[in-house]
Amino acid sequence: TSVYGVTLIGARAQIEEKIVEKLENAGYDVDELHREIFVACGYLAKVVIQVIRFHFTGAEETMEWLKKCAKIITQHGYPVAWISPIGVPAIQPYRQTKPAKVITVSQTVTLNDSSSDDLPLNKARQVSAFPPNYIHSLDSSHMLLTALEMDRRGLTFSAVHDSFWTHPCDVDEMNEVLRDVFVDLYERPILQDLKRGWELRYPDVTFPEPPEHGELDLQEVKKAPYFFQ
Repeated sequence: TSVYGVTLIGARAQIEEKIVEKLENAGYDVDELHREIFVACGYLAKVVIQVIRFHFTGAEETMEWLKKCAKIITQHGYPVAWISPIGVPAIQPYRQTKPAKVITVSQTVTLNDSSSDDLPLNKARQVSAFPPNYIHSLDSSHMLLTALEMDRRGLTFSAVHDSFWTHPCDVDEMNEVLRDVFVDLYERPILQDLKRGWELRYPDVTFPEPPEHGELDLQEVKKAPYFFQ
């Protein structure tokens, strides 16, 4: 989950989950090896993150740009908001919590309210959550555009997040559709469009230029058998 801004702690936890599973399947006592597993997974997490940053510089630069822009927006007192590629407006709700006590005959319950727009922004959460939230808005755009094209062709389609379904006899055509739609979506200047949308929404804010495009030929996606499973 590197593109979602995973931390070293999160990466270590993901690696540990897989290693523990393999050790248990091999008959090892993972409780007895807890310390060794923890140290090994911490080392592996550092190596994996370093390798990802080395080989996928474009994704790393894009994530850093998204976080930088989100930080600029929150510094001006605004929540981060944007329009998805299919025209759906999104706004992050993260604000500081305000405790409220509810006193009853039997007990006192403290509730934390963070839903009011009058509460101060949770700036750290606004920044850290934006890259994954923006990626999810792109994924959902891809899913809906795929659904529309499948419907146009008279084909059955259902999906949950990034799991797409149709009848077995139509799987090959669905694979073609979702790849064509993906290429059409990402051939758009989506980061430039995002920046232009922000400039209209926040006219008093100056944003840095998005990262330059890499050299990936998106048409290769149409021939990639493992692009989407």
